[in-house]
Amino acid sequence: MLFFTQCFGAVLDLIHLRFQHYQAKRVFSSAGQLVCVVNPTLNSKHGSSRCASSRDSTPPATQHHCQEVVYDAKLTSCSCPLYSCKWEGHLEVVISHLTQTHTINILQGAEIVFLATDMNLPAPVDWIIAHSCLGHHFLLVLRKQEKYQGSPQFFATMMLIGTPAQADNFNYKLELNRNRRRLTWESTPRSVLDCVDSGITDGDCLVLNASVAQLFSDNGNLAIGIAITTNTLCSLETKI
Repeated sequence: MLFFTQCFGAVLDLIHLRFQHYQAKRVFSSAGQLVCVVNPTLNSKHGSSRCASSRDSTPPATQHHCQEVVYDAKLTSCSCPLYSCKWEGHLEVVISHLTQTHTINILQGAEIVFLATDMNLPAPVDWIIAHSCLGHHFLLVLRKQEKYQGSPQFFATMMLIGTPAQADNFNYKLELNRNRRRLTWESTPRSVLDCVDSGITDGDCLVLNASVAQLFSDNGNLAIGIAITTNTLCSLETKI
């Protein structure tokens, strides 16, 4: 009976997962798009945000005997917004830290569908994935938080795991499409050096209030189409 119960539970989970994929594909009919089901994670950060840009960090004060501690400006803090992680490292190893320490999944492809499950959970909660395309890694964050008490909002933003100059070479588009309604946000991704929290605080991202999010949701799931392209204007300016 125990074996039967475990097998039956696994089968139900598989059916539920495939049903979620079907729901997203029904909303986004492009057969070439990869659908990724992303489960929510409770945000364990407490207190004030610690992820101010490392390049803006104030170097330690000069010590006795004129021995100055030199701060490495090339280091960045952990880019994962879910945890109060004190890790620091170079941009080249950020993605390894995210996948190994925080088990963030990586998707391949310039166009994907991000299916956030259980969007009706109380705030604060985050959905996050890493996105690999065009020779770079990006970080997509969907956050639900209360901007005002009793008024939850959804914030979706894309960040490049690279420098601000590299981020200017790309554009990203987030699209919600359901019941003959379409909502699109297009922008240039920020660098992870600028921190996820700063983009959300500035409102430089896709912002949805609870009622609009419900219009595009399907049984508590929110499907967001993602497309990343190169910035042709920046490419031309670089060649000139």
